[in-house]
Amino acid sequence: MSGKEAANGQRPWVTWFGDDFTGSAAVMEVLAFAGLPSVLFTDIPGDRLAARFGNCRGIGIASTARSHGPDWMAENLPAPLAWLHGLGAPILHYKICSTFDSSPDTGSIGRAIEIGLGIRPARAVPLLTAAPLMRRYQAFGHLFAGGPDGVSRLDRHPVMAHHPVTPMTESDLLRHLSAQTSLPGGLIDLEALASDPQARLSDLLRDGTRILSLDCIDPASEAAAGELIWRNRADLGFVAGSQGVEYALVRHWQQSGLLPPPAEIGSAGRVDRIVAVSGSVSPVTARQLDWAGRNGFALLGFDAATVCGPAEILEAEENRLVEAASNAAGHGESPLVHSARGYDGPEIARYREALAESGMDATTANRRIGEALGRILDRVLRATGIRRAVISGGDTSGHGMRQLGLAALVAKAPTIPGAALCTAHGDNPHDGLEIALKGGQMGSEDYFGWIRDGGGPR
Repeated sequence: MSGKEAANGQRPWVTWFGDDFTGSAAVMEVLAFAGLPSVLFTDIPGDRLAARFGNCRGIGIASTARSHGPDWMAENLPAPLAWLHGLGAPILHYKICSTFDSSPDTGSIGRAIEIGLGIRPARAVPLLTAAPLMRRYQAFGHLFAGGPDGVSRLDRHPVMAHHPVTPMTESDLLRHLSAQTSLPGGLIDLEALASDPQARLSDLLRDGTRILSLDCIDPASEAAAGELIWRNRADLGFVAGSQGVEYALVRHWQQSGLLPPPAEIGSAGRVDRIVAVSGSVSPVTARQLDWAGRNGFALLGFDAATVCGPAEILEAEENRLVEAASNAAGHGESPLVHSARGYDGPEIARYREALAESGMDATTANRRIGEALGRILDRVLRATGIRRAVISGGDTSGHGMRQLGLAALVAKAPTIPGAALCTAHGDNPHDGLEIALKGGQMGSEDYFGWIRDGGGPR
């Protein structure tokens, strides 16, 4: 399939399956704001819903795979991957977090690649995790991530090194991945990208390499990675990586003339109140909560320890917060329900103590937190009539979104890369809701206020 055929035909250019909701929405954002109409479904759509978005050139499905084990993946990944594969896009992308959240037991990227190759055969799978616009960099196989205090190697990152489910003890991604799959990997590093990446690719393919880790630190290496993937899409049609895959492809498409420069997208306009929920333990989110508390938001703490106890205790906590949030909204404030303010606060100690006493596994407890926050958000939106919302936290966004009964998202207004304001579609009262899904480590200090203001470029 030539570039012009991709551009002029009716098939999508890219399809993707995301292992969490925030990252899945971020892919849609990259494509949509580059001028490619795109949609993110929350499950395999029915024929009528799919036809409603038949003009889209980017089509994705979001999941919560990042918080599940290999057996769950084997049962739940083939059907949506097969549906996306059937759309005929040149690139089928398995979307992962830009901080490579994964382990052999939780969110295994290696197992996902194995399953994907059973759906979309490929000589090798490019693995492009870095996204320089998001301050994610890969140099000579090692991943780095930026934060408020600078750029850190992933195994020394203040959040990822202490992640409660998938702490990163290794920044060499192929080495980290080797615990998840026996597929042989090889590196296309910065020197190869700057000289002759095609020759390096040929050598790796000749040697039987199945996973191709791609460095990326700046526009030049990003464009080179995008060109390599697109030029070799007949052999490399199944790709794993963050939204850095789409950033690289878009940069190549624009430089090659396949895509014209995009029109600037403006703000969605300010509203007086929004509703937000947060399940993130990131210090970035903690700073955002502090800012929100000083700027018109009512901070309401959710006792996460209640998910480890009897159902009636959790229900009472949800009822308490729905009432408190509705009252705050009635007084002109924006309610913001949160389960933590950083990863080392007293509420975390209480939660961990309750978790240990209950014998519940952490994956189940984290899912229950996200679901509870989603139910609270659902009820507060219905009670107040507020039509703009935020869910903060990667896993929280997936579990929380399920409680809203929404079927599709379309990007509406940009904020920081990867956390756009979207319009949601569904067969319920939340149809047309404006909602942003934000990863815990993402966003400016005033992010919640920025969404209240309608997003838009700065």
